[in-house]
Amino acid sequence: MWIVKVALNRPYTFIVLALLILILSPVVILRTPTDIFPSINIPVVAAAWTYTGLNPEEMEGRVTTVYERALTTTVDNIEHIESTTVNGDAIVKIYLQPNASIDRANAQITAISQSILKQLPPGSLPPLIIDYNASTVPILQLGLSGNGLTEPQLNDIAMNFLRTQLVTVPGAAVPFPYGGKTRQVMVNINPNRLQAKGLSPSDVLTALGKQQLIVPGGTAKIGQFEYDVEVNADLKKVSEFNNLPVKRVGNTIIYLRDVATVSDGFAPQTNIVRQDGKRGVLVTVYKAGDASTLAVVKGVRQLLPRIAQTLPPELRIQPLADQSIFVRGAVNGVIREAVIAAALTGLMILVFLGSWRSTVIIAVSIPLAILTSVIVLSFLDQTINTMTLGGLALAVGILVDDATVTIENIERHLEEGAELHDGILEGAAQIAVPALVSTLCICIVFLPMFFLSGVAGYLFAPLGEAVIFAMIASYILSRTLVPTLAMYLLKAHSHGDAPSRNVFARFQKGFERLFERIRSSYSSLLAQLVSVRLAFVPCFVIVCLLAWALIPFLGQNFFPDTDSGQFILHVRAKTGTRIEETARLVDLVEGSIRQTIPSAETDNILDNIGLPYSKINYTYNRSGTTGAADGMRRMPRVTELPEVDQG
Repeated sequence: MWIVKVALNRPYTFIVLALLILILSPVVILRTPTDIFPSINIPVVAAAWTYTGLNPEEMEGRVTTVYERALTTTVDNIEHIESTTVNGDAIVKIYLQPNASIDRANAQITAISQSILKQLPPGSLPPLIIDYNASTVPILQLGLSGNGLTEPQLNDIAMNFLRTQLVTVPGAAVPFPYGGKTRQVMVNINPNRLQAKGLSPSDVLTALGKQQLIVPGGTAKIGQFEYDVEVNADLKKVSEFNNLPVKRVGNTIIYLRDVATVSDGFAPQTNIVRQDGKRGVLVTVYKAGDASTLAVVKGVRQLLPRIAQTLPPELRIQPLADQSIFVRGAVNGVIREAVIAAALTGLMILVFLGSWRSTVIIAVSIPLAILTSVIVLSFLDQTINTMTLGGLALAVGILVDDATVTIENIERHLEEGAELHDGILEGAAQIAVPALVSTLCICIVFLPMFFLSGVAGYLFAPLGEAVIFAMIASYILSRTLVPTLAMYLLKAHSHGDAPSRNVFARFQKGFERLFERIRSSYSSLLAQLVSVRLAFVPCFVIVCLLAWALIPFLGQNFFPDTDSGQFILHVRAKTGTRIEETARLVDLVEGSIRQTIPSAETDNILDNIGLPYSKINYTYNRSGTTGAADGMRRMPRVTELPEVDQG
């Protein structure tokens, strides 16, 4: 075969190629994202509509339905549409066809959202539009608490100081925080005083709107200078709101302080976060797109101590629910099993061939084939995950075939008295076609995986690619590098040589004698079964059919059961329950949990009650919460991330 001749005539070419693979592979591996599963590129565009105070029935009929019908007439490549409508909010998620242009869909959705505003209830604002995919999942949560810090202060720190710096980590998406209280100026109207003055709430609202204005003042040129003009149209302090005139009745001016109380307070709370029974704030970090989970978490870990130096010293930032620990454990487990498989494979080769030189040649070709597959997968924008690593681990045993058969055939020619060069050339070329057919037959087994659609296609196609690329690389190496190494490591056999004193060769001879006795016994057993085939064949068929009868008892699931060291409870009270009452019910559940599970086995208990303040959070939310009567309780496992505490 011509490629074998090239390898024997130009040996340094393929040795340098092998060295290039060894040098390039660490660089590629370090730059390839690492995750537990392959990227699931199912593009989604979410539109979040808000009309404060509108009940779910009206919101669904006047906003959600109208918008969904408009989407189907103007947006291309829609796979299906999902919507969730609650009091005052509607989240419409547009799932696109795989590999559809999310930029094109975003432009079309934005255009139709602006166009139908006139058809919606008066005062409707344009929706908030967010792009993401199925791989946008939470990978780390940060719990904020601190002695002396109130809920509005914690929410303000998380919103305006912590979150704005975390978004600088590549691949991190950080929505608004959960829990706490949103700070705002509150005007609490006294109905009795308002009625006594003959006013209505709209009078107060009109007065606030007309006297709290943002008006540009421009500049004034006086003498040789030009001055900025500041218009006294907005208030600088909360206490100044009390002096706003609401209405003039005769010679009397009614001020805002006469009918209302103005305070630096917070909006009505709709979301409560508690950690181990103490109220706080929760910041969730998401992995955006094809980013590496390990890289994002590492970036956040490195940034947290620096951020903490700019925050109040009494603030405590405790990392929770770190998914990188689970990812790292899963990936390391697969790598460990692959290394064990490779070691056992090398041991079997040594036992059967009895030559450490041949074992070295085969042991060199297997890692090179795997590293070549990893490099190609990285160039195709795949990630290092349990599916690709599982495919490579599966291929370890198969990769032995090409190199082993080549070495065995070369050894046979050398034992027959052929010269080293001729024996390698004839031995490698003689099995080129059968080895190619065998390689293609193995590769074609994984071909149906590329016809899978949906989530299954994204999960199993990388596994098939890993095996196929490794098999192709193994075949090429068996035609090039293996003959080259054989020319340097193997020796020609001479007839009449004394018995080998090599301990591996002597062990292999003894193993062959034992294996020959086992093979003779097996041949005798087959002969006996053939002689009674009329009874054996029906019994064998019955056993096979009985095995099929076990299928209904096996169960079915999309993923195997895993133990991530945590569980989630969804607590739902009666519809319309106040958030304070829901928090009380969650307290009772927590007390029952602590009585059942020993404290030594519990890291912490995290509660997230009610709806988040931001529609971005509700868009990412997959917990199924619909109002203040819902609560999520998570019991995370012990994390390896240290607390960031300045106190």
